[in-house]
Amino acid sequence: MANMILETQDLHKQFGDNHAVQGISFGILEGEVFSLLGPNGAGKTTTISMLSCLLTPTSGDATIGGHSVRQEPQAVKQLIGVVPQEIALYATLTARENLVFWGQMYGMGGAALRQRVDEVLETVGLKDRAKERIETFSGGMKRRINIGVGLLHRPRLVFMDEPTVGIDPQSRRNILDMVQALNEQGMTVLYTTHYMEEAQELSNRIGIIDHGKLIALGTLAELTRMVGQEDVVELGIDAEHSSPELVAALGQVAGVRQALAENGTVRLVVADGNAALPELMLVTNQMNVRVTNVAIQEPNLEAVFLHLTGRALRD
Repeated sequence: MANMILETQDLHKQFGDNHAVQGISFGILEGEVFSLLGPNGAGKTTTISMLSCLLTPTSGDATIGGHSVRQEPQAVKQLIGVVPQEIALYATLTARENLVFWGQMYGMGGAALRQRVDEVLETVGLKDRAKERIETFSGGMKRRINIGVGLLHRPRLVFMDEPTVGIDPQSRRNILDMVQALNEQGMTVLYTTHYMEEAQELSNRIGIIDHGKLIALGTLAELTRMVGQEDVVELGIDAEHSSPELVAALGQVAGVRQALAENGTVRLVVADGNAALPELMLVTNQMNVRVTNVAIQEPNLEAVFLHLTGRALRD
């Protein structure tokens, strides 16, 4: 049975009157990808910052490899690699020079560092761009080097905080493939994201976080069982017709559990999407609302979040 490499116990962080993290407890098994999934401002980065020993918890504690983040920060830092949400690279240095610099900051040097930089450049797929300055790189390439920095010292556990934010789809695909490859090689990853699809694809287990609280935890199958066999029906409508009256009327259709409108889309949690669809369309016709597209989704993390919070994950 795999060992628990990370355990948090009732972790809190308060900034004045802002309770950014409120009593989070979870564990990560060695060798798994564990995702913290939640909207912007949910507390994901604050949690990562406490686990990285950059912020001291207001109360509670966490242990990594048996070492307390409060009492033994130096021991913790030896075990972790951190890929921050912000790019932490020197723009006028080359990719290789950045990696060498950060490797030296980890206490590495000589031939061992040069060899490791080559290995990391190969891992992130940028060995052929090693001599080019970071300022010439695309956003996705910068993020891949940013990940490389966190891998240099061969950590047992890597924290990746929203590593695909603001990049193009191809670069995003490269990073997701890289995370999967690293995990197949034995790397343990704590991955934060607000993209449901990433958490579903990458994770052995997922913690859903909202307003600083961990509101659900489990495998994808365990989480989706929380909403039973319910479907999510999405009706695309003209934005000007997205009225509270329409949402209320749709919410009265038999089998509909929840209904909300967002940016020209009405989302409904429904016991059986196909069975409810004819009556949903009848309601929109009666209210003279034009439906531009219809989609029926089987239970997924979006449905779980909607079920738990009454709002969409993107809110």
